[in-house]
Amino acid sequence: METDELNILYEDNHIIVVLKPRGVPCCPDGSGDDSLFDCIKRYIKDKYQKPGNVYLGLVHRLDRPTGGVMVFAKSSKAAARLSEKMRSGGFSKKYFAVLAGVPQKDEGVLRNYLRKNSVNNTVYVCTESEEGAKFAELAYRIVEKREGLALADITLHTGRTHQIRVQTAAINCPVYGDMRYGGEKAIKGKLALWAYSIAFAHPTSGEALRFIIEPPADEIPWKYFSFLSGKGKSYI
Repeated sequence: METDELNILYEDNHIIVVLKPRGVPCCPDGSGDDSLFDCIKRYIKDKYQKPGNVYLGLVHRLDRPTGGVMVFAKSSKAAARLSEKMRSGGFSKKYFAVLAGVPQKDEGVLRNYLRKNSVNNTVYVCTESEEGAKFAELAYRIVEKREGLALADITLHTGRTHQIRVQTAAINCPVYGDMRYGGEKAIKGKLALWAYSIAFAHPTSGEALRFIIEPPADEIPWKYFSFLSGKGKSYI
């Protein structure tokens, strides 16, 4: 990923908020592919002509196939404060997901215990007593339905690996394009999961910040839903 391809939504001395493209890892991983994290570091080094190593703090993550808004810290102080806000629930993270299937209820809260298998990087629903079990909770609201698909507005209450994908699959409504967790209902295509909004207090000024970026409404399956046709619409 080249630095001129960065879509920067906001930047100051403490944070940088960017659009993470789908298919690009948010940070270095075992694939060895160039990551958004590395690209931002190169951008900062070049723009500000910084000698030596550039500091950049990873505050949260998005799965490789998921696109959307991400915030990174440009100082260790900002990183520490944002990480603490993330742990204490000081972030609001919202997603759009196209579900292969329509939930029985138009809105609700999903609560499960999840366990990660690090060998195959897959997450499972488990019982509370299983070793490694972590509580996961999200709230969803179905905003539009179309021919067996549902557009869900999802708010994360916890931040577990593959959480949305696993919890929606557990109610037999997997995310469109999810071949890992979709089972018999899996639909081939790009994973239709998008981090459209993030809100938090600025780590130094305390100013309330909110950033929204919509999924590509001209692409399948997002284009099926009229709810996404309004550019720049706020859904919060």
